[in-house]
Amino acid sequence: MHISVLEFFIENTQKEEFENKRILEVGSRYVNGSVRPLIEKFFNPKEYIGVDIEKGKFVDVVCDAENLVDYFGRETFDVVISTELLEHVKDWRKVINNLKEVLKPNGYIYITTRSKGFPYHGYPYDFWRYEIEDMEEIFKDFEIIKLEKDPEAPGVFLKAKKPVDFKLIKLKNIELYSILTGRRTKLIITELSFSRKLKFKLHNLIELLKYFLRRLFETLILK
Repeated sequence: MHISVLEFFIENTQKEEFENKRILEVGSRYVNGSVRPLIEKFFNPKEYIGVDIEKGKFVDVVCDAENLVDYFGRETFDVVISTELLEHVKDWRKVINNLKEVLKPNGYIYITTRSKGFPYHGYPYDFWRYEIEDMEEIFKDFEIIKLEKDPEAPGVFLKAKKPVDFKLIKLKNIELYSILTGRRTKLIITELSFSRKLKFKLHNLIELLKYFLRRLFETLILK
């Protein structure tokens, strides 16, 4: 998780949004950072449920993001949080609809995700990139409170409020940039061409090498 993600939450969250409220975090498994300790320590929520597709730290319920409404029911949470998840889900429309519908009217949704220019990072999958204009279109049925670019890396941050008279909009005609095809598309593309597979394998190898070199450098500095 980028430091800028934590900074976005620090700057834009209000205690009254979370205090004694039910919180749902989707894609909550701890990988390289989490907003959960911040919220639980300083905002005193009534309940904080972390959901992910596999077990791990900060995962309370194993559930696919496409099935949130089936599992929890509609309008059951006061706040919904999703950080660095939406680029990884295959059916982004179904996932976003579930995020919207599981939230109570007057509830808040916080989303951070990646934009075009951010490298492929398939852990295990990577499908989409979102821009400011995409989020404006996707959340036309919400009151957008804050929508900005990630100042640290290509990405977008969103804070929005669900209106009392909420009516779910259709997302079927929206095209997103696909990291797998290198262009905007409505379709869910899961197969890579040979050249793009080779490109991503080389990229991942370079990133792994950079990681080990960085750790070696940090070890030498500490000595």
